[in-house]
Amino acid sequence: MTKVLHIEHPEDTILTGDTSFLQSIKSEFHLSVKVDGAPAIVWGTNPATGKFFVGTKSVFNKVKIMINESHADIDANHTGNVADILHKCFDFLPDPKGGIFQGDFIGFGGDDEYTPNTITYLFDEIVREEIIIAPHTIYTADSDLRDAVATPMMFTITDTPYCKFVFPKAYIWSGSYQESADGFEMPPVIDLIRQVYNKTTFVSDKEAAQIKKNVNKSVREGYALTNDDFLGNESLMHLYGLMIVLKEELMNQCRNVGPRAFIGNAEISGEGYVMTSEFGTFKLVNRQVFSAANFRNGKYVIA
Repeated sequence: MTKVLHIEHPEDTILTGDTSFLQSIKSEFHLSVKVDGAPAIVWGTNPATGKFFVGTKSVFNKVKIMINESHADIDANHTGNVADILHKCFDFLPDPKGGIFQGDFIGFGGDDEYTPNTITYLFDEIVREEIIIAPHTIYTADSDLRDAVATPMMFTITDTPYCKFVFPKAYIWSGSYQESADGFEMPPVIDLIRQVYNKTTFVSDKEAAQIKKNVNKSVREGYALTNDDFLGNESLMHLYGLMIVLKEELMNQCRNVGPRAFIGNAEISGEGYVMTSEFGTFKLVNRQVFSAANFRNGKYVIA
């Protein structure tokens, strides 16, 4: 388990020579669907008071902590649409009795189509529950939410009459609608990655942070990455590109069963997937499709 941390893109991890993603795809792992909801909702039992609370990720703030244990707290801490959502969540989310969960808010019931952020989700029928949440993380905290430790949720929560929980099933295509017991089929690019890796000089954490900023700028502005974006490290740029090829070939083996997903009028498979193993947690996202669309909508936040 780790503290509340940013989940990395596989290609970003290789910048410092980290091979944890390459180890993960050859080991036992858990695959889940990444759902594009907003805002993030955190709820459960406040370890400091023993009371039920709801909030956004601001419940983990080190200074300005906004934990809502009542409707009055919500009114004091939040305004506008976020406050409206939290009031409904306070009324209708089930109390996990000691647990702490996080999920993405999809919408209020009464429709079959929702666009909480960039992706539009189309359900098979009108949602009758009051609120729709896509849970994905559980937390443990002994006495303070600021010390919370996160673990990907590997179980489902039963719907209530008031709350619909969205858990699209993720699996690896094996020629039928069944999850493959053997995990991913390794594409040929993996051998080339090994060869280039052994010839590459890797960068420091500080340099890697700058390269990530350059990559995000290229996605946002729609230009091709250059050697300059990788601080003149040509072999690292080559390896980074190969990691993207690997990620996308692995994503081509992934499938999910859940609401249909669209960006504009184009149907897509979804935002992507989250892969968790003993070596770490990684997000498999096509940045040229989803991240670029987020940038265009002015909604992209590096989190």
